[in-house]
Amino acid sequence: MAFGLAVLFYVLASAFSTAIDAALFASLAALVSGLLTPLLICRGACTTSAKESRAQNPQATSHAVMSATHDAAIITDAKTLYVGNLPYRANEAAIRKLFSEYGQVISVRLVKDKETGKRRGYGFVEMPEKEAHAAIAALNETEYLQRTLKVREANEKRESLESSDENEA
Repeated sequence: MAFGLAVLFYVLASAFSTAIDAALFASLAALVSGLLTPLLICRGACTTSAKESRAQNPQATSHAVMSATHDAAIITDAKTLYVGNLPYRANEAAIRKLFSEYGQVISVRLVKDKETGKRRGYGFVEMPEKEAHAAIAALNETEYLQRTLKVREANEKRESLESSDENEA
């Protein structure tokens, strides 16, 4: 890779009329190729290893979730909570703040209408299992921004239920 870049820059440098311009261009080319080559090699290797790990274990994201903290700890027992009757003016940051009082919040997804883009009044919060149970106990049937929240453990997606039924048949 570096050799190919060096040859390319040498050919371009030879197009200059004076030797000083060619020498300057060649030294600049060597510097640039020396800096770019490790980046290009790392990018290719990193992309390949990420694709390989996803191919080896495509279910990994559903079993172990990366946390949003700086230490990037892996949480293996995460629960998804359904949060209903949300005020339409509540956003992801407000819901994250509300639930973070009871533990670590991994993710917040508020459902929006596909056509209008407006919030539909419910969403999902993902938390570690023990903290999720504490949040359910503390927040279910409580008032938040003049609405009574409905907080419970989320059901599985319908598609995954239907595909498991087909596999059993």
